[in-house]
Amino acid sequence: MNYIPKRIILTLITLFLVSIFCFLVFSVIRGDAASSLGGIWVTPEQLEALRDEMGLNRNIFVRYFDWLINFISGNPGNSYSFRGEAISSLTAQRLPVTISLALFSLVLIIIISFAVSLLTVNREGNAVDNIVNFFTAAGISTPGFFLGLLFIFIFGFGFNLMQIIPGNFTDYKENFFIFLGGLFFPALAIAVPNSAVLIKFLRGSIFQELQKDYVRTAKSKGAGGFYMLFRHVFKNACLPAVTMLGMIIAEVFSGSIIIEQVFQIPGIGMLLISAISSRDYPLIQALMVYIAFIVITANTLADITVMIIDPKIKQAGKIR
Repeated sequence: MNYIPKRIILTLITLFLVSIFCFLVFSVIRGDAASSLGGIWVTPEQLEALRDEMGLNRNIFVRYFDWLINFISGNPGNSYSFRGEAISSLTAQRLPVTISLALFSLVLIIIISFAVSLLTVNREGNAVDNIVNFFTAAGISTPGFFLGLLFIFIFGFGFNLMQIIPGNFTDYKENFFIFLGGLFFPALAIAVPNSAVLIKFLRGSIFQELQKDYVRTAKSKGAGGFYMLFRHVFKNACLPAVTMLGMIIAEVFSGSIIIEQVFQIPGIGMLLISAISSRDYPLIQALMVYIAFIVITANTLADITVMIIDPKIKQAGKIR
């Protein structure tokens, strides 16, 4: 079987297993959806009647396949904490905000990491290299939420940039450019730690490529440094970096959950935190599957991209 169909099938199997895990977790934990909806004053008889009404007393396998069919059809159920509003509607309202924040963060990560790696590739061991190593180490060790709070304090309250102060969010439907401007510092807070990781990884990969025989052979034949760097070295060095970028996407989405809370951005992250605090199990369950779908799909696309760039890779086990 070809690699790409095989990888897609593996992705579908993984998503199926994730859906089973998410459903089972909220089926076995103490306190089900009926208990959460009924509150603390509900009587045992009322609780049992509510469970029958919600179908919670049915066989767990029947409940799972009913939920899975509804989820695939775009109707994962209704939220308990948002007055019975459809989960699909709640997600559709907030998903564009989270995706915009994630894409903005990824653009910043790519620009920062690739630019810094290329600008410092021929400066190994000098002052510039030492400065980059220092800030890379600082970026890796600094959590994104701390950077977010720092940006709010310095730029929000210090420079009176009201757009980044929590509570001053502008919806993309009102003004798209102000909306993007308000996402810059949250995206930067997510991008800095992840850029530091990718810079460390990419620079090491480039330095390893520069020591290989084909580089010395090309230089001995008169090939220019920039030609070698962009034509051969950078392409080969990017192969593992692309896979690393797929892993960073998972970090971007997990980081956005906290950053949305810090900047009070009404995205999937804030919705998930709200659902957890109110024990809205159907909403939590659906959001976990949505996030898992995005992360797993992104990693699959990264692996397929590596396969397309380097057709010599035939087995999924060779991609790390």
